[in-house]
Amino acid sequence: MLTRYRVMAFVTGVLLVLLTLGVIAKYLTDLDGAADFTRVVGIAHGWLYVLYLVFAFDLGSKAKWPVGKQVWVLLAGTIPTAAFFVERKVTRELEAGVVDGPAAVAKA
Repeated sequence: MLTRYRVMAFVTGVLLVLLTLGVIAKYLTDLDGAADFTRVVGIAHGWLYVLYLVFAFDLGSKAKWPVGKQVWVLLAGTIPTAAFFVERKVTRELEAGVVDGPAAVAKA
């Protein structure tokens, strides 16, 4: 469950960074193919973000996260580079919970 969330967080984050760069190239420069690149990456990010939402929600509900944390993790796929930082924090917390038990996760 954690692995599929981590993979989707990485993929969503990379695609969002590429989409951001594509939009910058499309509107601020006159690069050939920027519009097509932005369209393709935007569609891919959109569909894969839906998978990210499903996996993140599944992970959060099983980890019994509070609503605020769940919303933050879900929105991380919409802010360039946020998915990388949030994924790392979530992984550390959940791995600590596996090693130290549920009390460690409750403190985090």
